Amino acid sequence: MSRSQRRSLAATKRSRTTLEEALKRIEKLEKENAELKEANEDLKEELEYFKKRKACGRQRHNAKWMAIYNNFFICHEQGMTMVEIAKRNGISERSIYRYKAYYDEVQKKKKGKS
Repeated sequence: MSRSQRRSLAATKRSRTTLEEALKRIEKLEKENAELKEANEDLKEELEYFKKRKACGRQRHNAKWMAIYNNFFICHEQGMTMVEIAKRNGISERSIYRYKAYYDEVQKKKKGKS
């Protein structure tokens, strides 16, 4: 075997080794990528959970809140006391005073527009 053939053979072995190493590296990176995708999906689910979670104990102005507020409005206009309204709706007096504060705010806005 000539010198140039030996060099060529050695270069071929090196390139095979390099190619095999590259393929192993690609396989390893693909596994890491799959693991990262799984972790990303888990984090997305966790983010959705926190987005949907209530920020505090009080309810937002949803349908239930509006139903109680409308009942409060009617009772308040009829002259019922706050304690009577609270007992009638089955909620605390503090909550009724929150409804009253909201009612007063709405009334101010209505008067300001007139």
